[in-house]
Amino acid sequence: MSKGKILVTGGTGYIGSHTAVELINSGYDVVIIDDLSNSSADVVDGIERITGVRPAFVEGSCANPHVVAKLFAEHPGINAIINFAASKAVGESVKKPLLYYRNNLNILINLLEQMAPNGVKGIVFSSSCTVYGEPDINPVTEQSPIKKATSPYGNTKQIAEEIITDAIASGEPIKSVILRYFNPIGSHPSAEIGELPNGVPQNLIPYLTQTAIGLREKLSIFGNDYNTPDGTCIRDYIDIIDLARAHVKAVERLLDPSTPQIEIFNIGTGNGLSVKQLVDTFEEATGVKVPHVYADRRQGDIEQVWADPALANNVLGWKAETPLAETLKNAWRWQLRLRERGIM
Repeated sequence: MSKGKILVTGGTGYIGSHTAVELINSGYDVVIIDDLSNSSADVVDGIERITGVRPAFVEGSCANPHVVAKLFAEHPGINAIINFAASKAVGESVKKPLLYYRNNLNILINLLEQMAPNGVKGIVFSSSCTVYGEPDINPVTEQSPIKKATSPYGNTKQIAEEIITDAIASGEPIKSVILRYFNPIGSHPSAEIGELPNGVPQNLIPYLTQTAIGLREKLSIFGNDYNTPDGTCIRDYIDIIDLARAHVKAVERLLDPSTPQIEIFNIGTGNGLSVKQLVDTFEEATGVKVPHVYADRRQGDIEQVWADPALANNVLGWKAETPLAETLKNAWRWQLRLRERGIM
């Protein structure tokens, strides 16, 4: 018997696809919507190969209110939403701020407007550690100050959290779990799904693995003059499967009538690791060298941030468990599988 029907927006994307797998494996029915602007419909095949279940798939943009209304009309009985649909590159957002504000905020508003009329109980919102800006103290807790965003992307996350909070405060009969997560990396151990951005990767790991396999000449590490032990930025890198499982836990809380209307959790490992350390760990874990150079700092980047995940550990009942070396081996296995398939 199904535990419920969950709408996963951006569900053929990196985090969305892995979360769809964990939801299906946990007994939920899944409906995916994605405009395929940074993913492929083939991902649905990968989800089916892993789980043995093919989720319902709708191609369309949640930034269009008519598409969202039609989705709910054609897929009645959705219990909760997990919203991954968004433009997400920090650097690009600095260059194209209006695109980011229009897309990311319209998507959320369109979903919120359809929830109560369609009996949707709650929404898990994909937020980010970028809301903390450049923190005064690390690790950051959920009570750490929300700083002025260093990029339009980060600002869309801050504004989105405020929109959700205001909607619930106004009396909307909905609940929300906001997950502020840190830097997801890796891929499914099966190598059936993984991170595959269209064009030149904006994120570190796909660029790293593409460099390691020879598709890119070299990896540029942006900045080696930060106030960190080796001069490179420090982040909290979390395995994609661990992150996906946090979303399943969040759905469980949304569907539990006894939980609060709105909750916020940091989803990270609690360990800060520099970009240089990550590259070194990849080389040690895989035995593959990654040609790299140091480049100028990238506008919008934060020097260092990592999570205090105690609240998620104790209240959400979730904990990051996958060793970093295993995560990086899975990322490399995915890159090798792409080459086998002639994709890249």
